[in-house]
Amino acid sequence: MPRLPKAHTTITTSGATFRFYLGDSLDVLGRLTPGAVSAIVTSPPYNLGIRYRTYDDTIPRSEYLQWTDRWLAAAAGALSPQGSLFLNVGAKPTDPWTAIDVAQAARPHLQLQNTIHWIKSIAIEKALAGTNANLADDLAVGHYKPINSRRFLHDCHEFVFHFTNGGQTPIDRQAIGVRYQDRSNIARWQGAASGVRCRGNTWFIPYETIQSRAKDRPHPATFPPKLPEMCLRMNGLDRTKLVADPFLGLGSTAVACAQLGLNFIGIEMDEGYLSEAIERTRAALDPPAPIARANRRK
Repeated sequence: MPRLPKAHTTITTSGATFRFYLGDSLDVLGRLTPGAVSAIVTSPPYNLGIRYRTYDDTIPRSEYLQWTDRWLAAAAGALSPQGSLFLNVGAKPTDPWTAIDVAQAARPHLQLQNTIHWIKSIAIEKALAGTNANLADDLAVGHYKPINSRRFLHDCHEFVFHFTNGGQTPIDRQAIGVRYQDRSNIARWQGAASGVRCRGNTWFIPYETIQSRAKDRPHPATFPPKLPEMCLRMNGLDRTKLVADPFLGLGSTAVACAQLGLNFIGIEMDEGYLSEAIERTRAALDPPAPIARANRRK
Protein backbone atom coordinates (compact mmCIF):
# COMPACT_ATOMS: atom_id res chain seq x y z
CA MET A 1 0.00 0.00 0.00
CA PRO A 2 1.36 3.49 -0.86
CA ARG A 3 2.50 5.50 2.13
CA LEU A 4 0.43 8.39 3.44
CA PRO A 5 1.55 11.82 2.29
CA LYS A 6 3.00 14.08 4.95
CA ALA A 7 0.34 15.88 6.92
CA HIS A 8 -0.06 19.61 6.29
CA THR A 9 -0.53 20.18 10.03
CA THR A 10 -0.47 17.93 13.08
CA ILE A 11 -1.76 18.94 16.48
CA THR A 12 -0.86 16.68 19.40
CA THR A 13 -2.48 16.97 22.82
CA SER A 14 -2.21 14.79 25.90
CA GLY A 15 -5.27 12.83 24.82
CA ALA A 16 -5.56 12.95 21.03
CA THR A 17 -3.80 13.66 17.75
CA PHE A 18 -5.27 15.68 14.89
CA ARG A 19 -3.78 15.33 11.41
CA PHE A 20 -4.81 17.64 8.59
CA TYR A 21 -4.06 16.92 4.92
CA LEU A 22 -4.19 19.41 2.06
CA GLY A 23 -5.24 17.64 -1.12
CA ASP A 24 -7.75 15.36 -2.80
CA SER A 25 -9.64 12.97 -0.53
CA LEU A 26 -8.88 10.00 -2.78
CA ASP A 27 -5.13 10.61 -2.47
CA VAL A 28 -5.37 10.08 1.29
CA LEU A 29 -8.36 7.74 1.83
CA GLY A 30 -6.87 5.00 -0.32
CA ARG A 31 -3.60 5.09 1.64
CA LEU A 32 -5.08 4.72 5.10
CA THR A 33 -4.47 1.40 6.83
CA PRO A 34 -7.44 -0.87 6.01
CA GLY A 35 -9.86 -1.00 8.93
CA ALA A 36 -8.08 1.75 10.88
CA VAL A 37 -10.94 4.27 10.99
CA SER A 38 -13.69 3.82 13.57
CA ALA A 39 -16.03 6.49 12.19
CA ILE A 40 -16.28 8.82 9.22
CA VAL A 41 -18.50 11.88 9.50
CA THR A 42 -18.54 13.93 6.34
CA SER A 43 -20.48 15.98 3.84
CA PRO A 44 -19.16 15.83 0.26
CA PRO A 45 -19.92 18.40 -2.42
CA TYR A 46 -23.53 17.91 -3.54
CA ASN A 47 -23.00 18.84 -7.21
CA LEU A 48 -25.80 21.39 -7.00
CA GLY A 49 -23.86 24.38 -8.33
CA ILE A 50 -22.70 25.58 -4.91
CA ARG A 51 -20.00 28.23 -5.18
CA TYR A 52 -16.93 26.81 -3.50
CA ARG A 53 -13.64 28.65 -3.76
CA THR A 54 -11.66 25.98 -5.65
CA TYR A 55 -14.04 23.09 -6.44
CA ASP A 56 -16.30 22.94 -9.50
CA ASP A 57 -19.70 21.83 -8.20
CA THR A 58 -21.27 21.60 -11.67
CA ILE A 59 -19.71 18.49 -13.23
CA PRO A 60 -22.02 16.14 -15.20
CA ARG A 61 -24.10 13.93 -12.91
CA SER A 62 -22.66 10.70 -14.33
CA GLU A 63 -19.09 11.83 -13.63
CA TYR A 64 -20.08 13.01 -10.16
CA LEU A 65 -21.60 9.63 -9.28
CA GLN A 66 -18.55 7.78 -10.64
CA TRP A 67 -16.35 9.93 -8.41
CA THR A 68 -18.75 9.30 -5.50
CA ASP A 69 -18.42 5.55 -6.06
CA ARG A 70 -14.61 5.81 -5.95
CA TRP A 71 -14.36 7.77 -2.72
CA LEU A 72 -17.02 5.63 -1.03
CA ALA A 73 -15.09 2.49 -1.98
CA ALA A 74 -11.92 3.98 -0.49
CA ALA A 75 -13.81 5.04 2.65
CA ALA A 76 -15.29 1.56 3.07
CA GLY A 77 -11.82 0.07 2.82
CA ALA A 78 -10.51 2.32 5.59
CA LEU A 79 -13.48 1.66 7.89
CA SER A 80 -13.16 -0.86 10.72
CA PRO A 81 -15.45 -3.94 10.62
CA GLN A 82 -17.74 -2.35 13.25
CA GLY A 83 -17.21 1.20 12.04
CA SER A 84 -19.75 3.76 10.85
CA LEU A 85 -19.88 6.19 7.96
CA PHE A 86 -22.21 9.12 8.61
CA LEU A 87 -22.87 10.77 5.25
CA ASN A 88 -24.63 14.13 5.21
CA VAL A 89 -26.15 15.00 1.84
CA GLY A 90 -28.58 17.75 0.91
CA ALA A 91 -30.59 18.51 -2.19
CA LYS A 92 -32.59 21.35 -3.66
CA PRO A 93 -36.25 21.48 -4.72
CA THR A 94 -35.41 21.47 -8.43
CA ASP A 95 -33.02 18.52 -8.02
CA PRO A 96 -34.53 16.30 -5.30
CA TRP A 97 -32.79 13.05 -6.28
CA THR A 98 -29.25 14.13 -5.37
CA ALA A 99 -29.19 12.70 -1.84
CA ILE A 100 -30.83 9.45 -2.94
CA ASP A 101 -28.41 9.05 -5.85
CA VAL A 102 -25.45 9.49 -3.51
CA ALA A 103 -26.89 6.98 -1.05
CA GLN A 104 -27.42 4.48 -3.87
CA ALA A 105 -23.77 4.86 -4.86
CA ALA A 106 -22.82 3.40 -1.47
CA ARG A 107 -24.83 0.18 -1.96
CA PRO A 108 -22.00 -1.83 -3.55
CA HIS A 109 -19.71 -1.00 -0.66
CA LEU A 110 -21.71 -0.54 2.56
CA GLN A 111 -25.04 -1.34 4.23
CA LEU A 112 -27.51 1.43 5.03
CA GLN A 113 -28.21 0.87 8.74
CA ASN A 114 -30.04 4.09 9.69
CA THR A 115 -31.42 7.13 7.89
CA ILE A 116 -31.27 10.24 10.05
CA HIS A 117 -33.13 13.46 9.24
CA TRP A 118 -31.22 16.56 10.30
CA ILE A 119 -33.98 19.08 11.01
CA LYS A 120 -32.74 22.64 10.59
CA SER A 121 -36.05 24.42 11.12
CA ILE A 122 -39.28 23.28 12.72
CA ALA A 123 -42.69 24.68 13.67
CA ILE A 124 -44.57 23.22 16.64
CA GLU A 125 -48.15 24.17 17.41
CA LYS A 126 -48.89 24.69 21.08
CA ALA A 127 -51.98 22.47 20.90
CA LEU A 128 -49.94 19.56 19.49
CA ALA A 129 -46.96 19.82 21.86
CA GLY A 130 -48.83 18.54 24.92
CA THR A 131 -49.32 20.15 28.30
CA ASN A 132 -45.92 19.03 29.62
CA ALA A 133 -44.17 21.18 27.02
CA ASN A 134 -45.50 24.34 28.74
CA LEU A 135 -45.50 26.34 25.50
CA ALA A 136 -46.94 29.82 25.85
CA ASP A 137 -47.62 30.00 22.10
CA ASP A 138 -46.89 28.23 18.84
CA LEU A 139 -43.14 27.78 18.33
CA ALA A 140 -41.04 28.21 15.19
CA VAL A 141 -37.28 27.76 15.63
CA GLY A 142 -34.17 27.10 13.59
CA HIS A 143 -32.57 28.17 10.34
CA TYR A 144 -35.30 29.07 7.83
CA LYS A 145 -34.16 29.88 4.30
CA PRO A 146 -37.02 31.37 2.27
CA ILE A 147 -37.58 30.44 -1.36
CA ASN A 148 -39.79 32.15 -3.91
CA SER A 149 -41.84 29.38 -5.49
CA ARG A 150 -45.41 28.34 -6.25
CA ARG A 151 -44.35 24.70 -6.56
CA PHE A 152 -42.10 23.77 -3.66
CA LEU A 153 -42.21 23.62 0.11
CA HIS A 154 -39.31 25.15 1.98
CA ASP A 155 -36.51 22.64 2.47
CA CYS A 156 -35.95 22.43 6.24
CA HIS A 157 -33.98 19.21 6.52
CA GLU A 158 -31.03 17.22 5.15
CA PHE A 159 -30.23 13.52 5.21
CA VAL A 160 -27.55 11.87 7.31
CA PHE A 161 -27.13 8.31 6.03
CA HIS A 162 -25.58 5.90 8.55
CA PHE A 163 -23.65 3.24 6.63
CA THR A 164 -21.87 0.24 8.14
CA ASN A 165 -20.10 -2.83 6.79
CA GLY A 166 -22.86 -5.34 7.46
CA GLY A 167 -25.74 -3.51 9.09
CA GLN A 168 -24.94 -5.11 12.47
CA THR A 169 -22.87 -2.36 14.09
CA PRO A 170 -24.02 -1.69 17.68
CA ILE A 171 -24.90 1.89 18.55
CA ASP A 172 -25.27 3.78 21.83
CA ARG A 173 -28.79 5.16 21.55
CA GLN A 174 -28.98 6.46 25.10
CA ALA A 175 -25.83 8.55 24.62
CA ILE A 176 -27.99 10.91 22.57
CA GLY A 177 -31.27 10.04 24.27
CA VAL A 178 -33.98 12.43 25.41
CA ARG A 179 -35.75 12.55 28.76
CA TYR A 180 -39.23 11.11 29.04
CA GLN A 181 -41.85 13.84 29.23
CA ASP A 182 -44.08 11.53 31.26
CA ARG A 183 -41.94 10.34 34.19
CA SER A 184 -44.40 7.51 34.89
CA ASN A 185 -42.89 5.67 31.93
CA ILE A 186 -39.75 5.13 34.01
CA ALA A 187 -41.72 3.10 36.54
CA ARG A 188 -43.73 1.20 33.91
CA TRP A 189 -40.93 0.15 31.54
CA GLN A 190 -37.82 -1.72 32.57
CA GLY A 191 -35.89 -0.22 29.65
CA ALA A 192 -36.69 3.29 30.88
CA ALA A 193 -34.68 3.04 34.10
CA SER A 194 -32.10 5.54 32.87
CA GLY A 195 -34.79 8.20 32.46
CA VAL A 196 -34.07 8.71 28.76
CA ARG A 197 -35.39 7.14 25.59
CA CYS A 198 -34.02 6.81 22.08
CA ARG A 199 -34.08 10.13 20.26
CA GLY A 200 -35.09 8.42 17.04
CA ASN A 201 -33.96 9.46 13.58
CA THR A 202 -35.13 13.09 13.63
CA TRP A 203 -32.48 15.41 15.05
CA PHE A 204 -33.25 19.11 15.44
CA ILE A 205 -29.91 20.93 15.27
CA PRO A 206 -30.08 24.61 14.26
CA TYR A 207 -27.18 26.71 13.11
CA GLU A 208 -25.74 29.18 15.58
CA THR A 209 -26.65 32.79 14.86
CA ILE A 210 -23.78 34.65 13.18
CA GLN A 211 -23.10 38.31 12.52
CA SER A 212 -21.20 37.94 9.25
CA ARG A 213 -21.32 35.07 6.76
CA ALA A 214 -17.94 35.97 5.26
CA LYS A 215 -16.28 36.23 8.67
CA ASP A 216 -18.04 33.65 10.84
CA ARG A 217 -18.99 30.93 8.32
CA PRO A 218 -16.94 31.45 5.12
CA HIS A 219 -18.02 28.19 3.51
CA PRO A 220 -21.23 27.73 1.48
CA ALA A 221 -22.15 24.27 2.81
CA THR A 222 -21.35 23.52 6.45
CA PHE A 223 -22.95 21.58 9.25
CA PRO A 224 -22.81 22.59 12.94
CA PRO A 225 -20.32 20.71 15.19
CA LYS A 226 -23.29 19.39 17.17
CA LEU A 227 -24.22 17.13 14.25
CA PRO A 228 -20.94 15.14 14.14
CA GLU A 229 -20.86 15.18 17.95
CA MET A 230 -24.18 13.35 18.07
CA CYS A 231 -23.09 10.93 15.35
CA LEU A 232 -19.93 10.06 17.29
CA ARG A 233 -21.76 9.69 20.59
CA MET A 234 -24.24 7.39 18.87
CA ASN A 235 -21.36 5.38 17.43
CA GLY A 236 -20.03 4.86 20.97
CA LEU A 237 -17.14 6.97 22.26
CA ASP A 238 -15.46 4.06 24.02
CA ARG A 239 -14.89 2.20 20.75
CA THR A 240 -14.22 5.22 18.53
CA LYS A 241 -10.44 5.24 18.23
CA LEU A 242 -9.98 7.29 15.04
CA VAL A 243 -12.37 9.62 13.20
CA ALA A 244 -11.97 10.88 9.63
CA ASP A 245 -13.58 13.56 7.50
CA PRO A 246 -12.43 13.41 3.85
CA PHE A 247 -14.28 16.66 2.99
CA LEU A 248 -13.24 18.78 5.92
CA GLY A 249 -14.59 22.20 4.96
CA LEU A 250 -14.43 24.45 8.01
CA GLY A 251 -13.72 21.49 10.26
CA SER A 252 -16.94 20.88 12.18
CA THR A 253 -16.10 17.19 12.60
CA ALA A 254 -12.61 18.12 13.81
CA VAL A 255 -14.13 20.56 16.32
CA ALA A 256 -16.42 17.80 17.63
CA CYS A 257 -13.42 15.47 18.01
CA ALA A 258 -11.51 18.19 19.86
CA GLN A 259 -14.40 18.57 22.28
CA LEU A 260 -14.71 14.79 22.74
CA GLY A 261 -10.98 13.98 22.88
CA LEU A 262 -10.94 11.71 19.80
CA ASN A 263 -8.10 11.16 17.33
CA PHE A 264 -8.84 12.73 13.97
CA ILE A 265 -7.79 12.84 10.30
CA GLY A 266 -9.16 15.58 8.03
CA ILE A 267 -8.68 16.14 4.29
CA GLU A 268 -9.44 19.38 2.44
CA MET A 269 -8.40 20.53 -1.04
CA ASP A 270 -8.87 24.27 -0.39
CA GLU A 271 -6.04 25.73 1.69
CA GLY A 272 -8.18 28.62 2.89
CA TYR A 273 -10.88 26.32 4.26
CA LEU A 274 -8.20 24.06 5.74
CA SER A 275 -6.60 26.96 7.61
CA GLU A 276 -9.99 27.94 9.04
CA ALA A 277 -10.60 24.33 10.12
CA ILE A 278 -7.23 24.10 11.87
CA GLU A 279 -7.79 27.34 13.77
CA ARG A 280 -11.30 26.28 14.81
CA THR A 281 -9.93 22.96 16.05
CA ARG A 282 -7.19 24.65 18.06
CA ALA A 283 -9.74 26.99 19.62
CA ALA A 284 -12.03 24.07 20.55
CA LEU A 285 -9.33 22.27 22.52
CA ASP A 286 -9.28 22.79 26.27
CA PRO A 287 -6.92 24.49 26.77
CA PRO A 288 -6.63 25.85 23.22
CA ALA A 289 -3.61 24.41 21.41
CA PRO A 290 -0.91 27.04 20.85
CA ILE A 291 0.52 27.46 17.37
CA ALA A 292 3.88 26.14 18.56
CA ARG A 293 2.34 22.70 19.17
CA ALA A 294 1.39 22.24 15.53
CA ASN A 295 3.94 20.81 13.10
CA ARG A 296 3.23 22.74 9.94
CA ARG A 297 4.53 21.53 6.59
CA LYS A 298 6.79 24.03 4.86
